[in-house]
Amino acid sequence: MPNNKQTNVSVFQYDSKELKEMEGLSPEECLSLTKNKRKVTWVTLEGISESGLIQKFASSFDLHPLVTEDISHTRQRPKVEDYDEYLYIVVRMPFYNNKSDNINTEQISFILGRNYVLTFQEKRIGIFDPVRERLRKGKGRARRSGPDFLTYALLDLVVDHFFVILEKLGEKIGSMEEQVLKDPSPKMLQKIRNLKREMLVLRKSVWPLRELLLSMERESSSKNPLVKKETAVYLRDVYDHTIQVIDTTETFRDMASGMLDIYLSSLSNRMNEIMKVLTVIGTIFIPLTFITGLYGMNFRFMPELEHPLGYPAVLSFMALAIIIMLYDFKRKYWM
Repeated sequence: MPNNKQTNVSVFQYDSKELKEMEGLSPEECLSLTKNKRKVTWVTLEGISESGLIQKFASSFDLHPLVTEDISHTRQRPKVEDYDEYLYIVVRMPFYNNKSDNINTEQISFILGRNYVLTFQEKRIGIFDPVRERLRKGKGRARRSGPDFLTYALLDLVVDHFFVILEKLGEKIGSMEEQVLKDPSPKMLQKIRNLKREMLVLRKSVWPLRELLLSMERESSSKNPLVKKETAVYLRDVYDHTIQVIDTTETFRDMASGMLDIYLSSLSNRMNEIMKVLTVIGTIFIPLTFITGLYGMNFRFMPELEHPLGYPAVLSFMALAIIIMLYDFKRKYWM
């Protein structure tokens, strides 16, 4: 397991014929690689805990102070900003925390330059390994295209990861729907609240992503040299995937709200059943209590007290009263 607290710098430089992989380069060395205009340079910083290193990269690549601040403070809303020489892109990638059994998000920042891409990740989780493998094998358009296509491929992986999270949430919702009918306990209520909170986290991450992709597509139509017109088609495909994620998220959100209604209904039904049982028991004992109270009065002249069959007669009458009431409750479907 890699150490998330240590910043790792990895570099891919490639064209259609050649690929070089480098590790641990300084910001100055990375900048010098970008001077080769015929090749695409992809620099990745994983585990951005060293603010000093971020400042050095920002100084070397002449990044705006606001961009540097947004990279360091990892609670930004997904967005894209045009700084003429480069585009600054922020996305939030969800991941499932198995220890806490909930969804967290990580900020990923992109700097899309004319012949380079910088990516800044909070943790070393290997989300972009499939793109690295495609570059190594030279498959597809990645090695023949520019940095804008590389940025598309990375954004596509982020959006695809939403589907992985949604699949786990779907399984979780399916099991919770059965449990909420069988056991509407306070613990289940807490699970439903956590689920609604997770859906809110996903919603906040994916809705701005739709606007981000639309903005990048507009950049291509405005003849921005950083985003070529050929890449706009692929960005539109990622946009369609984002719409699917939004639709699924909204569906799951409605299901979570529905589960809360089911929980309240199940709880109410269980309480009604309990109250019905108590009411039936109380109703049965009301006439019995009256009879025992009547013959419990301390009067000397009560004819039934001296009768030899008085006691069994009263018991028989009480048993008959119980039978009649139970039959009436059954006939009216009260029990």
